[in-house]
Amino acid sequence: MTAPAAPFSVAGRTIAAGQPVFVIAEAGVNHNGDPALARALIDAAADGGADAVKFQTFRTSALTSRTAPKAAYQVETTGAGESQSQMLERLELSVETLKSLQAHAAARRIVFFSTPFDEASVDTLGVLGVPLLKVPSGEITNLPLLRHIATKGKPVIVSTGMSTLDEVAAALTAIRVTSRVPVAILHCVSAYPAPVGDVNLRAMDALRDRFGCPVGLSDHTLGLEIAFAAVARGAVIVEKHLTLDKTLPGPDHRASLEPGEMGALVRGIRNVEAALGDGEKRPMPSELDTRRVARKSLVAARPIRAGEELVKDAVAVKRPGTGVSPADLERALGRRVRRDLAADDVIDWTALE
Repeated sequence: MTAPAAPFSVAGRTIAAGQPVFVIAEAGVNHNGDPALARALIDAAADGGADAVKFQTFRTSALTSRTAPKAAYQVETTGAGESQSQMLERLELSVETLKSLQAHAAARRIVFFSTPFDEASVDTLGVLGVPLLKVPSGEITNLPLLRHIATKGKPVIVSTGMSTLDEVAAALTAIRVTSRVPVAILHCVSAYPAPVGDVNLRAMDALRDRFGCPVGLSDHTLGLEIAFAAVARGAVIVEKHLTLDKTLPGPDHRASLEPGEMGALVRGIRNVEAALGDGEKRPMPSELDTRRVARKSLVAARPIRAGEELVKDAVAVKRPGTGVSPADLERALGRRVRRDLAADDVIDWTALE
């Protein structure tokens, strides 16, 4: 499969290896259907330094049948007294609310986008002019929906939880035969929270090697270390759920980061990026003073008179490293000394003929 025809960029940001990681705060449905809570999530994402905040856009009647059960984690977090459909109906956001949230995100200078779960929701987001669209893991085999998403001409992020490589290939084919929109892929484990032993970060390598797309991680583990490890392994996008309070009612709060943790995530990612460097092994500026002190030089093992030939028993190897390196001992031996040297004087090249 060929790579996208255009680089993946969002709101003027190029998303690729060597560029700053694109950090997505997944507000999802953690607004609990409350527009004020949704705005507060945007504020928390912006205050934490995230690049984007993402919601979910759906019509419950088009998303799930009345008899569809909840997942086990949803039963644990929201109870068994209602159906999945009843739960989702409380979490829908109207078009008017989405417009208001988009405007609030613009005022906070953070990218706003959403994940559509049906074709009408794709159309709604297209009218809103969001800068990219996200395919959720549960829709990756819904090829008609993927083709419809591709018609909007926006960059597409594809989450791949629960998927095989062949299913990912089919999804990308559906998108690319429709449009040459740029595509990025997120490795994902669709468990809430995801067990660390199931994360399989090396799957990012498989996705990158096979499909030639920018690759990242949609991380549902608890804590921050898996996201940091993903960045160190080359993730160019990291997505984590955001909540104001993990104890709030709702299906996703417990597998989310609170605002302070989101800030720590972004700071940690930026530190990992800075630490990766360019791969060239060389002394760094911060090491130079230590090198001067910690390395060794040739020093006079006894007093040496000017004109005397430097011999091995007249030389010791001691700190500091400001003189002739012990690596150059053979070059130094046999030369005549230009000036008197006391015991322990550092021998530099100016002291030798």
